[in-house]
Amino acid sequence: FTTAADNQPQVEINVLQGERPMANDNKSLGKFILDGILPAPRGLPKIEVTFDIDANGILNVTARDQATNKEQKITIAGSSGLSDDEVSRMVREAESHADEDRARREAISVRNDAESNVYQAEQVLREHGEVIPSELKAELDGKIAELKEILEKDSENTDRIQPASASLVESLQKVGSAVYGAQQAAGGGEPFEEPAGDEPGAPEDDATVEGEFREV
Repeated sequence: FTTAADNQPQVEINVLQGERPMANDNKSLGKFILDGILPAPRGLPKIEVTFDIDANGILNVTARDQATNKEQKITIAGSSGLSDDEVSRMVREAESHADEDRARREAISVRNDAESNVYQAEQVLREHGEVIPSELKAELDGKIAELKEILEKDSENTDRIQPASASLVESLQKVGSAVYGAQQAAGGGEPFEEPAGDEPGAPEDDATVEGEFREV
């Protein structure tokens, strides 16, 4: 697990039981907070979450910040708490909603990718704006503004989000090539590198800050 925002000081771990991919559709067994995370760009902190259930059904969940070794944990006694009928019902619900859940998961992935691309493009402008040709800078600014507007006003419309996000990635790649060329022309400076984090367009599953545990 990692952070979803710059300088995020804490993450919430939500321990869930169920068969559905969305947290709200499952049973929450408990929540806890790991705080004291050092200020860092989003996606950089690494939070290790471990689950241990003993023979008596007692579940121990531990979250540890790998940079500071600070940890927090929760113990859940009688971690199942579900009757056989409830388990069967949850399995049936998962099966009957499989297509719907898949579509929701894919839509969330598209939005997360788009938000990640906006973040990386804005970071490139902040870090390399002085060497980006004005026409490419204007193009990238325009693509960022367009995608942010779609995400704000039409966040469920993946048919609009996907092409706008792909177009932004194309402009970002052109800007990267231009910055690299400018550095080479200036005397063999350090090659241009994308900002730390996921590649543009890559799924952002690791940006989740909410732990999830399922057991039936």
